[in-house]
Amino acid sequence: MAKKSAVERNNKRKRLAARDAGKRKALKEIANDRDLPMEERFNARLRLAKMNRNGSPVRIRNRCELSGRPRGYYRKFRISRIALRELAAFGLIPGMVKSSW
Repeated sequence: MAKKSAVERNNKRKRLAARDAGKRKALKEIANDRDLPMEERFNARLRLAKMNRNGSPVRIRNRCELSGRPRGYYRKFRISRIALRELAAFGLIPGMVKSSW
């Protein structure tokens, strides 16, 4: 099990990213619009830089839903490789069987 503080920090980042998504997108559109004056684009970049860094989607870490483990994460199942193996061994993942040859 991962540290509770690390999991909660990541959950906070998810909430902040969802909350700030609209504002961040609008500022990026202004900053990247070449038709606007340079000052306006620069001000949009400054306002974007002043925003909370934890509100950026790139700061979110994919973590296992069951254990909180940050490594060995399978996006399709949203769990780590260890949890995937345990669930598959008990037959709890439909269609997944242990391979043998």
